[in-house]
Amino acid sequence: MKEKFYSFIKNLQDKITKEFELIDGNEFFAEDVWQRKEGGGGRTRILQNGGVFEKGGVNISKVYGKLPKSMQSYFKVGDVDFFACGLSLVMHPKNPMIPTVHANWRYFEMYDKSGEIIDQWFGGGLDLTPYYIFKEDIEHFHGICKKVCERHNKTYYKNFKKNCDQYFYNSHRNEARGVGGLFFDYCKPNDKTTINDWYKFVSDVANSFLDSYTPIVKKRKDMPYGEKERNWQEIRRGRYVEFNLVHDKGTLFGLKTNGRIESILMSLPPHVQWKYNYTPEPNSKEEELINILKQPKNWV
Repeated sequence: MKEKFYSFIKNLQDKITKEFELIDGNEFFAEDVWQRKEGGGGRTRILQNGGVFEKGGVNISKVYGKLPKSMQSYFKVGDVDFFACGLSLVMHPKNPMIPTVHANWRYFEMYDKSGEIIDQWFGGGLDLTPYYIFKEDIEHFHGICKKVCERHNKTYYKNFKKNCDQYFYNSHRNEARGVGGLFFDYCKPNDKTTINDWYKFVSDVANSFLDSYTPIVKKRKDMPYGEKERNWQEIRRGRYVEFNLVHDKGTLFGLKTNGRIESILMSLPPHVQWKYNYTPEPNSKEEELINILKQPKNWV
């Protein structure tokens, strides 16, 4: 399974970066191939200062070896070996009318000292972080998520949307990071679902990503905006940074397994603001976003 999934994400990285380059029109992804001394490595692709995307990264990695002690206690296991691979992406557009998007699909195995698999699971998801609310865009994004989920199990969309709303929540701010999507983790084989069933589901979700996001980008990329909208985008990006550095498990895992710091922190936007006690004007488009982020909403 591990080679099957790694082959899938390698091909998916090529497909996604090619599509984003076509949409951007100005810049190409720079590739950085790196190695991890304890075992494994990755292929980082970064686009910066483009025509549509201010910064974006689409990364794959495959790491393996002895599970670090810090992660042994996290997973509540002893001295075991591990394998993990995944694709992680974040795209920060220039135009504040285009939402930021994040997605991640990953696979994990754990082994005993004889090399037998003692645990394995898939995880991942995709989520949207708008700066201005266009309900039809959010409904489109969630509509694709729901359609894919229902091809596999009628309960998946409801459950994984709820997971996403709970996970991408800035509890220190009492607000969501964005308008959600899907989030699933520890998708393990059981009596009803084989590991291959989970592979089919996760790969289907991953293959639907471009359909969920690129129509929104194409629709909003030429919309007018000014300094006011740009400042709001940068203030809201600050909340994105706060989540990634305070709450995100993927960032924590990367840091604790001696992951590559540049790849781990590639999700951070290039221009951000923190304004003391900033409050948007009443009844403004900016306040509309704040109100929506207070409580999870059913979009489809």
